[in-house]
Amino acid sequence: MLHLLGVNLPDRKIVSVALTYFYGIGPQTARKICSQLSLHRECKLGELTESQLNQLSGVLSEMSIENDLKRKVAANVRHLREIGTYVGKRHAMGLPVHGQKTRNNATTAKKFNGSWLRQYSTARSAMFGELQSLVSKRL
Repeated sequence: MLHLLGVNLPDRKIVSVALTYFYGIGPQTARKICSQLSLHRECKLGELTESQLNQLSGVLSEMSIENDLKRKVAANVRHLREIGTYVGKRHAMGLPVHGQKTRNNATTAKKFNGSWLRQYSTARSAMFGELQSLVSKRL
């Protein structure tokens, strides 16, 4: 196992397949990286030399992958929620964002988009309780 930039990569895998273990690198990006470094299609990760591994880590360090990319995505979603866009509201409600139907199948979106709800649910319920107490005092 090769440990590269915080990800364990298997030695026996082809380089383009092993690069897809990084969050944010798909098959097409992996092929582009391999062609940029002039690596053979069928070259396995264990067959790379030290200099090729250093070049590979240099290319990967310039890209935003793993936690950097996750942080950017979370910040983008948070921004959409704060400015009150339609997409941000759909994220906040835990519903599909890209125009899918919700009558039958929205379980995946409810599962993943609902994680934002769980993060803020206690704060909202506390605020709602305070507002309710203020309204009852005025009456």
